[in-house]
Amino acid sequence: MKLICLVASLRNAILTSVLVLGYGTVVYADEVANLSFPQSMIADGGQVYFIANANGDPGIRENTGFISKVTHEAKVIDLHFIQGGQKAVTLNSPNGMAIVGSILYVADLDMVRAFDKDTGQPLHSIPLTQFHSQSLTGLAADSQGGLYVSDPDSNTIYYIDPPPDYAVTVFVQHASLSHPHGLAIHPRNGHVFGVGWEDGKIFEIDETGTIQELFANTFFSGGFYNLDGIAFDKYGTMYVSDLTAGKVWRIRANHKKQVIAEFLLSPSGIGIDRVNHVIMVPYLYAKGAEINGLERPSNDNPNKKARTWSDYGMGWLQKDKTNE
Repeated sequence: MKLICLVASLRNAILTSVLVLGYGTVVYADEVANLSFPQSMIADGGQVYFIANANGDPGIRENTGFISKVTHEAKVIDLHFIQGGQKAVTLNSPNGMAIVGSILYVADLDMVRAFDKDTGQPLHSIPLTQFHSQSLTGLAADSQGGLYVSDPDSNTIYYIDPPPDYAVTVFVQHASLSHPHGLAIHPRNGHVFGVGWEDGKIFEIDETGTIQELFANTFFSGGFYNLDGIAFDKYGTMYVSDLTAGKVWRIRANHKKQVIAEFLLSPSGIGIDRVNHVIMVPYLYAKGAEINGLERPSNDNPNKKARTWSDYGMGWLQKDKTNE
């Protein structure tokens, strides 16, 4: 038992150091526990975060999914703020989320569901059953209140008009979307960005529906596997999560990419709190989530000496180069 505890403590220490190495100056690192298959996180004004929990195997239609509400310091306000099967709520496998005004939208298998973000009261259900969608995953809102939602099974991204119409149309459908999961709107150009689950693609789609592949695994270049989440900070820097590889990547405007956290257990639909400049990482199979501070561009210095394990009192982990 002592050995198991020692190994667990050592792993936590190593993971913390890896996160610090990736982010630069960490503001804080808070954890949320007692979740149940969390699939995504979203921030609301830098004060409150919502976490979508499948509460069972993702994709199962059992009406037991729930949305947790926590503070920006990871204190649980209400673990079951919105609960499937309670108070006239239907929620099966909640995944991507978007906030428009006072409304929290949630992608849920074949529906996009709308709730009052303050009370949790159900407001609307927007069906996509006419398109035979069964796996709605990513969700993002544009500046006009329209919604983009991804369906990985059909390689489709749909557009939903703002209320009160909520008309649904196909925005783009193409195999090059690589079974799209997470979606995000670029904070500057308003384009839709997404990640592909099938072979780790990252793509950009302009207002005409033209798809541009930004990164794709090939025989000569790789690095991404099953990408699940994508988000932007207020500076326009992109972050993506690789669920099976256990990594979170940072990608700058010049397309320079960097692993900022690794050895993670199933990081799913990440979110960014642009007010506090932190990243929110839910862990699908670890049943928890983590909130970490991010490095700001003003801290970037190309001539800065790279940090090593010894900077964090763990120099013994570094290989002895003279013996390599």
